[in-house]
Amino acid sequence: MELAHSLLLNEDALAQITEAKRPVFIFEWLRFLDKVLVAANKVDVKEKQKKLVEQLTGLISSAPGPPTRKLLAKNLATLYSIGDTFTVFQTLDKCNDIIKSKDDTPAYLPTKLAAVACVGAFYEKMGRMLGSSFPDTINNLLKALKSAESQGRGEILLSLQKVLSGLGGAAASCHRDIYKNARSLLTDRSMAVRCAVAKCLLELQNEAVFMWTTELENVATLCFKALEGSNYGVRVAVAKLLGTVMATALMPKQAAGRLQSGFRATLEEVLELMATGFLRGGSGFLKSGGEMLKGGGSVSREVRVGVTQAYVVFVTTLGGQWLERNFGTFLSHVLDLVSHPRATQTHVEAVYSRRCVSFMLRATLGGLLGEKAQIAAGKEICQAISKQMRAVEAVVNDISGENKAGAGDVSASQHVMVCALKELGSLVQSLSATASPLIQEPSVGLLETVTSVLLHPSMAARLAAAWCLRCVAVALPYQLTPLLDRCAERINNLKSSPEAVSGYSFAMAALLGGVHQCPLGIPHTKGKVIAEDLLRTAAQNSRLSLQRTQAGWLLLGALMTLGPSLVRYHLPKMLLLWRNVFPRSQKELEAEKARGDSFTWQVTLEGRAGALCAMRSFVAHCPELLTEDVIRRLMTPIECAMTMMSHVPAIIKVHGAHLKASAAMVRLRLYDILALLPPKTYEGSFNALLRELVAEFTLTDNSANTTTSLLRSLCHYDDSVLMGSWLQETDHKSIEDQVNALCIGALEHDPSSIYLRVPVGEAIPGPLPLGVSVIDASVALFGVVFPHVSFKHRLQMLDHFAESLYPLKWEGHLGNTLALVMGALDNPNPILRCAAGEALGRMAQVVGEATFIARMAQTSFDKLKSARDVVSRTGHSLALGCLHRYVGGIGSGQHLKTSVSILLALAQDGSSHEVQTWALHSLALIVDSSGPMYRGYVEPTLSLVLTLLLTVPPSHTEVHQCLGRCLGALITTVGPELQGNSTISTIRSSCLVGCAIMQDHSDSLVQAAAISCLQQLHMFAPRHVNLSSLVPCLCVHLCSSHLLLRRAAVACLRQLAQREAAEVCEYAMSLAKRAGENLNITETGLEGVLFGMLDRETDRKLCSDIHDTLGHMLSSLAVEKLSHWLKLCKDVLAATTDSEKKDEMDDDTMFTGLGEDDKSKPSVAPRWVTRVFAADCLCRIILLCENADKTHFDLAAARDLLVLHLSDLIRMAFMAATDHSNQLRMAGLQALEDIIKKFASVPEPEFPGHVILEQYQANVGAALRPAFSPDTPSDITAKACQVCSTWIGSGVVSDLNDLRRVHNLLVSSLDKVQAGKGSSSQLYSESATTMEKLAVLKAWAEAESKPAKPVRSGDDDEDEEDLGTDVLPPDSLITLVQPELPSLSRLWLAMLRDYALLTLPAEFSSQLPPDGGAFYTPETIDTARLHYRSSWAPVLHAVALWLNSTGFGAGVGQEEVSSAPSKPPGLPQGGSSTIKTFEESVKDRMHLIILFHFLLLAVELLNVLHRLLLTRDPPAVQLQVTAVVQETIRAAHDRKEEDGEKDSQASLGEGGDTGELIPGKSLVFAAMELLVFILVRHLPQLNTRVKESPSHVPLRPQRLPEESARLVANAVSILAELPSLCSPAGSMTILPTVLFLITGVLKETAVKTPDNSVPVPVAAALQGIKTIITSPIARMESVQTQWTSLVRSSLASVLEYSQPDMDEVSMLTAITLFLLSASSELVGVTVLQKGCMDRFRNALNSSDPWVQARCYQLLLSVFQHSSRALSTPYIHALAPLMVEKLKAVERSRPGTAAELQAVQEGIRVLENLVGMGEEQNRVQLLALLVPTLVSYLLDENSISSAPQVSKGLHEFALQNLMRIGPLYPAAFKIVIGAAPELKTRLESAIRANQASSKAKAAARQAQPAVQAAPTIKLKTSFF
Repeated sequence: MELAHSLLLNEDALAQITEAKRPVFIFEWLRFLDKVLVAANKVDVKEKQKKLVEQLTGLISSAPGPPTRKLLAKNLATLYSIGDTFTVFQTLDKCNDIIKSKDDTPAYLPTKLAAVACVGAFYEKMGRMLGSSFPDTINNLLKALKSAESQGRGEILLSLQKVLSGLGGAAASCHRDIYKNARSLLTDRSMAVRCAVAKCLLELQNEAVFMWTTELENVATLCFKALEGSNYGVRVAVAKLLGTVMATALMPKQAAGRLQSGFRATLEEVLELMATGFLRGGSGFLKSGGEMLKGGGSVSREVRVGVTQAYVVFVTTLGGQWLERNFGTFLSHVLDLVSHPRATQTHVEAVYSRRCVSFMLRATLGGLLGEKAQIAAGKEICQAISKQMRAVEAVVNDISGENKAGAGDVSASQHVMVCALKELGSLVQSLSATASPLIQEPSVGLLETVTSVLLHPSMAARLAAAWCLRCVAVALPYQLTPLLDRCAERINNLKSSPEAVSGYSFAMAALLGGVHQCPLGIPHTKGKVIAEDLLRTAAQNSRLSLQRTQAGWLLLGALMTLGPSLVRYHLPKMLLLWRNVFPRSQKELEAEKARGDSFTWQVTLEGRAGALCAMRSFVAHCPELLTEDVIRRLMTPIECAMTMMSHVPAIIKVHGAHLKASAAMVRLRLYDILALLPPKTYEGSFNALLRELVAEFTLTDNSANTTTSLLRSLCHYDDSVLMGSWLQETDHKSIEDQVNALCIGALEHDPSSIYLRVPVGEAIPGPLPLGVSVIDASVALFGVVFPHVSFKHRLQMLDHFAESLYPLKWEGHLGNTLALVMGALDNPNPILRCAAGEALGRMAQVVGEATFIARMAQTSFDKLKSARDVVSRTGHSLALGCLHRYVGGIGSGQHLKTSVSILLALAQDGSSHEVQTWALHSLALIVDSSGPMYRGYVEPTLSLVLTLLLTVPPSHTEVHQCLGRCLGALITTVGPELQGNSTISTIRSSCLVGCAIMQDHSDSLVQAAAISCLQQLHMFAPRHVNLSSLVPCLCVHLCSSHLLLRRAAVACLRQLAQREAAEVCEYAMSLAKRAGENLNITETGLEGVLFGMLDRETDRKLCSDIHDTLGHMLSSLAVEKLSHWLKLCKDVLAATTDSEKKDEMDDDTMFTGLGEDDKSKPSVAPRWVTRVFAADCLCRIILLCENADKTHFDLAAARDLLVLHLSDLIRMAFMAATDHSNQLRMAGLQALEDIIKKFASVPEPEFPGHVILEQYQANVGAALRPAFSPDTPSDITAKACQVCSTWIGSGVVSDLNDLRRVHNLLVSSLDKVQAGKGSSSQLYSESATTMEKLAVLKAWAEAESKPAKPVRSGDDDEDEEDLGTDVLPPDSLITLVQPELPSLSRLWLAMLRDYALLTLPAEFSSQLPPDGGAFYTPETIDTARLHYRSSWAPVLHAVALWLNSTGFGAGVGQEEVSSAPSKPPGLPQGGSSTIKTFEESVKDRMHLIILFHFLLLAVELLNVLHRLLLTRDPPAVQLQVTAVVQETIRAAHDRKEEDGEKDSQASLGEGGDTGELIPGKSLVFAAMELLVFILVRHLPQLNTRVKESPSHVPLRPQRLPEESARLVANAVSILAELPSLCSPAGSMTILPTVLFLITGVLKETAVKTPDNSVPVPVAAALQGIKTIITSPIARMESVQTQWTSLVRSSLASVLEYSQPDMDEVSMLTAITLFLLSASSELVGVTVLQKGCMDRFRNALNSSDPWVQARCYQLLLSVFQHSSRALSTPYIHALAPLMVEKLKAVERSRPGTAAELQAVQEGIRVLENLVGMGEEQNRVQLLALLVPTLVSYLLDENSISSAPQVSKGLHEFALQNLMRIGPLYPAAFKIVIGAAPELKTRLESAIRANQASSKAKAAARQAQPAVQAAPTIKLKTSFF
């Protein structure tokens, strides 16, 4: 392929490759040329132009395929427009000659088509440059047009279109000729030709004035005719033509047109013309009179759909402003269409016409108008409805019968009502809360108008009105409850009117069905009373019994949708009602048959159908309540209904056929509910049931040919290309669906759908007609039951099916099924063939035997080899695909080769495109399912795909779509290999060529396939997909008129944006700079376009992908391009409504300015959904900035940082928080909260001591205020409370008066809370009230428990006086909360009590109070739990703080709360500050608990804390737990002491005389459990079992993380306190464990640290050892022996422990503690004594000076011990070693401070020994000390040069000597006298010292005189 990349065609390379590959090579060269010509240097191009033109014109006659000719023509035209134009006329003549050629053979056709394409391209590119040659060319083309076949006709017309577009007005002389010739082809039998004509005429009407003046009617008639028998593509093209021509006729594009003809159509005329098509189709106008009388045939659906689309094009072309001005006219016109008798000749047609009109309204009103204009349109619709309703009432109330014609009007008016109400509902629902002005404006009276229709005589209109009310309620949930109340009241008042009963019950059912879309719900008492009342009174008034019965059951069914929490309470009553509707026994049933007339039977059947429907609703919406018992009780009436079914035919015979519908309804309801129940429950009735079902869908009883709608949905979604049902995926889905459908849905077919959930993707429920629904339901139920039936019965049924369809027999039981399926494979109906293929595949999957699969495959192989007819070839090729799809690659591997070879052969069958389509589709299925096994066939398949792409005419779009599917499947099969470079590169380039061909195709679906192939390629080989060309192409598709193409483009962008968001945005922007035409990318870039799309698109998948794409772009780009993204969000949020500024234009400017200006501005301001998304983006941007870089919140670092945009952020949050739309308000409040949290602590650099948010406090207050108005929904108020508490607690505002603004909002909401449960005007459910009240309490709690600023020290009394000043004193928040505390505390405690009850496990539910708690009702328990869960913690904290401030006085009884203690709670008591530390408040609480003698409570508390540790990991939680345990133990201690004062027996402590601690009752035991858990969790080595296990590897002691270390330390300190709570015997029980643990912790954590610090756990362990050894127990005689052995063994275990990197100092300290504190127990134990001495000796010999120093210190304390018995052995053993060590220092003087310190410590010990010695030994001792000290002195010469440490030693020695001398003068003299050299050294040192100190003193005095530096210097340096 690389060889193709040259400016001239590489002819040598072309000659060398095989014939088959040449077209691909040529196409690749043309592709390269296309890119390079535009970019190349003009000089180079001109040099080679001659040769290039030769090569290109040569290609024309080489029979190029469609994509090649398109590119060829484009390149030639480009070449001439860039290079010289000398030879252009020659080339043009050459082409014209080819076109004139008489050669009609198929082989010559491609050459002719290529010439035609070139002509088109020349004129399109160069237009008037080609001068006057055009008449010849055009005539030549028109001549050729007459004789051409369909492919040629299409190509010529498209070429003419290009000629026209290139020449513009210059070709006026030929316009008539073109029009005449093209006109007749609008009804061509080839659809592709019709499309081409439509496009050509569309181009023509730009300049040909006559088309929209004199010929207007003819054009319209032609279009109507063109629509007959059309396909989707034709409908779109013709509708575009018709709509555009009509719009131009109304508003001519250029002044010339208006002046020239003097004819200008009025709006009425234009609409009248279009109406003709809608009502009469293509039959023309002249015949209308006679046909009208005869009531001629109805208009075909294709025409009606086409005209409907044309209406939409017409209005869209004129634009949103035009629609705004003329909406009234347009509305009355389209409503007249649907009231016209021609549009509603049959029920089916009427329903269809309604669909069309609804589509017109939705597509124009929903898309073109902004929110303000939509509200105005809503008012117009209201007026239209009330006008109609007045006319209807006039007829209904006309008793005299004068108005005979009125009856027809009434039936026609129902369709008008349905359309108007449906549109009004959709409008309100799309506006959501922004529609409130429409509802609230009294002059409009929307609700009144809609409710008046509930009394309309027609059921369809009543249902539509009910649906409209449901839309209103979902959009504005605050209307839900009042509407329900109003309907309930009206039903009661108008009980005697059948329409009222029916209409208002519809409305109530619809409203109840809408509740699930309103998160806040409704009060649970609504509705149930009425339903029961209606059923009770049904029998009283025979005229109304039918309506009342239906209404009652409908309402009960609707009530079931409210879900189990509500239905639970009414279930017993409901079960009773259901049981009573049906006869109890066979006997009752027989008796019933004998009596009754046709009316009572109708009521009975309707009642039973209603009851079954309510049951179905119950089963569907309350699955939690379906216990076995309930199902059993439901089965009684259901079984009865099944029995009744068999009797119904007889009843119908007796009482007349009008009961058939009611009977069918009963069957439908029965099948529906059985399909939802488990089949096991009705096993006994299988036989009877199956008889019914089979009779139902084999149409035994019903010869009228009804249909099922399930067939399409049961076929595989991917097969849609074969069935044409891809139509469902277009913007015209709602009307196109119906073109081929045999039945159309409408609300009146099944009223129960008014309350059911609307299926996903539908705007309004459309249940199918009863006949169809019953068959659908029977088929669905058959599928559920069939697998549960015995084998024998299954066989019988299949035999029966086979007989009823095909008389021929197959052998065996599978035979019959196969006969059915194989027969259907040859059925002419493509949907049946698809279903048969699907069935065959599933069968193979189920049977799963290789032989069966082989037999199936072989049958299809044989058939395909022999058959020549299209039907069986398509059917059996699909069968092969389905076999592979369902058996998978491995199961069908052995047939792969044959299947592929057959399908590849079929795919090349150019004679039938249908066969090609089905074969390629199956091939794609096989490639998909075979996976890697297909790898061997990739090359041949790929080359076939390319060949077909290059040769199949573009008009066969299905073939191209299937080629796209194949290519995608092949790319997936090769997969990541595509990245490779060797052989794979040819496959890769083939794939890219294939994608390029499809990208250039004219059909949107083929382009969509190309995009998804490129997307796959990008996933596997991202480097090889050229984004610079792909992204602009995707951007262009974003404004395509085809939904699937927009979907594909966005899906691809979403994938690209995940990895390369920045590149994608850059390429999109480059497109904006490049392209001037019809592109919507402006300076906001691709992001702006996507935001704009969110306003227009309604498809859920598409919107979700746009959200994701924007999300990915935001994540990767928002931080770098912060200003850009914030501006985007701001523009969306701040958009004003669109129409205000433009109203001033006058008519003239409006006509002239039509074309240009309204395209440039976005048509509509962003809708609320988009604004909500923008507000969410805002929150994401804040978060992204925070995660990216904290400096975003620092004003001092000025870059493009978030903090610089703070005012914008606040403004956006404010705009959102104060909007009409509730969702936007929520998003705005959320953004506001995020802003406060993130910026609360950001300082304001210009005003030190202030924060930046202070200047925005007015904005925050203003944003919050509306949320507290009485009519605000609870969820918004709850959110606002949260923001309030965040704001108050953030400490931003320091002035109390400013804080009051927000605080007052909370006060007002507190009043709401205190109103209690029974407040009258309740709009939402109780759980919404719960949510709001708890949010308020939580906000107050947070306000109380957040200290706003750190507490200042200083006298509290001053603080009290400064309350009004600027600085917030520590108690100011308390001051705000203070007045409310009495009531708040009561509410808080009530809330906590509720929560405690709600957290009980399910088995205690019977103990809950029957009428709910303080803030919840029993019906809303499940939702209430969630609200409580989110708010109990802050409330508990606040209550604790409050109790603490009242000294726990109020904790005992609730009565005391209100009359709080004499001192107001929360004010300082006894001068101490109120806000205590956490620990202090914990301490107070513990005392409270344990002083009340609740020992068991304390035990329970510790158990709960233990459980908490087991379930919660965060160290912070565990630390708090240990703090609480510590306080508990201390409190118990205090209590023990107090008891001891009163009663010595009680002071014994736990364990008594026996020492036994009882688990569950012992506080000590509970504490031990908890502490052991903590210790073992953090130090697993402590667990002896771990050590004993064979897999245990001894761990070296390691340094614990800081938090673990603190936890272990706390645990150890608590452990050490436990023995003091026990009696002597009790303490002996626990001490072994305690000591074992403490010494264990010591061993495991005593690790040497680099800085010689003592780890926290070690310090705690040492302290613990001291606490225990010095405890009073040691002095108790009763336990003396045990105690002694305990102490000894503890010391022994410390001694026997040694590790290489152990911290010797800590161990020595522990040993010393034992020696000092437990001397009496240890004296004389030689083993221990020897061990201790060894430890000290090792330490003295240690190389670490720090260890030596600490060892000296510890030895000193041992030596000084009061018990000489203990200290003497140590002195004797260790003093000599010390003296030796100190003497050795003379030889190696200390080099570091640490070494110096060790020497100093040693000397101190020696000095102390001298002091301890007796007088007679003093000389000997000094003889050891003094020489050592003197030896440390330096002589005068060396002292100046000695290092600092050495000098230090010298000075230390000198000072000590000068101190010792006077202490022991006699002995000192003796020692000094004995050694003269000592004396001389000492004296010289003293002299040197005196001299230096004199010099220093002199220097000090001299200093002030020499002062030149500034005085401030003195303050900083004191030396």
